[in-house]
Amino acid sequence: MPGRKQFDVDEALDRAMRVFWERGYADASLDTLGTATGLGRGSLYGAFGNKDALFRSCLDRYASRYGTHHEEALTAHAGDPARAVEAFLEATLARIEDPSLPTGCLIAQSAAQSATLEEDSGARVRALLEGQRRRVRAALAPAPAEGHVLDELATYVVAVNQSLAVLSRAGTPVSELRAVARLARTTVADTLARAADGGGRPPA
Repeated sequence: MPGRKQFDVDEALDRAMRVFWERGYADASLDTLGTATGLGRGSLYGAFGNKDALFRSCLDRYASRYGTHHEEALTAHAGDPARAVEAFLEATLARIEDPSLPTGCLIAQSAAQSATLEEDSGARVRALLEGQRRRVRAALAPAPAEGHVLDELATYVVAVNQSLAVLSRAGTPVSELRAVARLARTTVADTLARAADGGGRPPA
């Protein structure tokens, strides 16, 4: 039919997402993206806009696909914040261990390359990180602790989560990453226990 796209948009996005994931925004050239997707520059621009717009579409696709696993992990343990955090980090480790996927995390890699991103793309990366922090904060909400303690814990958990991705990209063994995740879970559990006992804010 006239005007009908002669390619699978979802498949093209998946392939472009993998290029950005493996190479980072700066090193994902239009030629490389075209080779990966099988599309010429004209088709890429026609379907997705410019490189920056395509990158944002890939970020959203990544967040939708893998963010769902994190959301399910958190909600599966409603009322048990420490267990929810453990499951949240386990979702990241499961992705890291998947041999069919690139190492690291597209969002973590993009955050590290923020200086190379256009303003809109940088804002999208920050928004995705903030969304992750809000989901973790919601999972911590049932804990009997002051709001500022839960806020700090949520930021801490997101920081650990992103660190797991960065360390995996640097070749850190999964066994060591799991040790980091266990310590994070213990830190959250101990902090919440102190708060429940009236200990308040964790020591600096």
